[in-house]
Amino acid sequence: MIDFSVAIRLYNGASVLPRILDALSAQVITDSINWEVIIVDNNSVDGTVDIVREYQRSWTTCTLRYVLEPCQGASFARHRAILDARGLWIGFLDDDNVPALDWVQAAYTFACDHPQAAAFGGQIHPDYESVPPANFERIAPFFPVVERNEVVCFTAGWRAMSNLVPPGAGLVISRQRWLTYVPYPLQLRGPVGNSLNFKGEDIEALLHLKKAGWEIWFNPLMHIDHQIPSKRFEISYLLRFFHGIGLSKYTTRMVALPAWKRPLWVVLFILNDGRKLLLHLIKYSRNLQSDVVVKAELQLLISSFYSPFYAFKQYLNDFFFSKLKSTVDLVKKDNLGHKLAKLFES
Repeated sequence: MIDFSVAIRLYNGASVLPRILDALSAQVITDSINWEVIIVDNNSVDGTVDIVREYQRSWTTCTLRYVLEPCQGASFARHRAILDARGLWIGFLDDDNVPALDWVQAAYTFACDHPQAAAFGGQIHPDYESVPPANFERIAPFFPVVERNEVVCFTAGWRAMSNLVPPGAGLVISRQRWLTYVPYPLQLRGPVGNSLNFKGEDIEALLHLKKAGWEIWFNPLMHIDHQIPSKRFEISYLLRFFHGIGLSKYTTRMVALPAWKRPLWVVLFILNDGRKLLLHLIKYSRNLQSDVVVKAELQLLISSFYSPFYAFKQYLNDFFFSKLKSTVDLVKKDNLGHKLAKLFES
């Protein structure tokens, strides 16, 4: 039986994968943990598979497996990892996450000590390629950067009433509880290629676990370094990034609400988002042109305000697309039947 699986999701990550695998091969682990590493390639075209094959030839640390997930999207890659992993617990690393040398041991020990947990995250330390812009600390948690030294339970106290959950980077989950309580497919697919419009899939999934009554934790003894390139500080990226996060707000807010409560809460969310947007414009009107953090925050507020309308638009698109597909299939079926009838008549 496998105790712990490390799942690395990546798309075109050949340049960073060796650093992650080197950190995993050097893990300080007690002999009592039976673990594996599974690499989920989300349809890369940069030679990722060649890097994996090269490591597999000399890898002796544990089982090292490669899986291809051709369906583009972070949530599809995560689901494939969960299906293929053999461990009771799965620790996820993205292609820009480098774990500390005791990360696996710290994760598995915490899992054993918290039998009611369904998921938990850890500390995420930034490894900036260049100096971040002024006031970056205001938006750093979205990247994510999480540095705190206390154990936190997101399903106890006031946090139980909120949508607060740990980020997906370095997230550890109970495989069976995820498969039982997290629906598939999720409404949010996660980043697809260069598109960031479906971010928030990790939050959506964890809120389903939270809704089911399982514990969600933060373990400060787990550490990963998050490599953050300079391009993520560019205003064009920041606007796309926070646009995607904002658009996901409606979906994540609705997870815990029964259907009959949603219309009222949508109105309340729109009013509250509108209030926050107005206050932001008043407070930072002089900095809108010069401060990239202010622009990023404004984009988040605008997209959050728009998210219910965006979700309704997507629903209409999906509804009419399904109707159109059904009509086309019916026409094709009728044409086939007509052709077969003429064949028998002849």
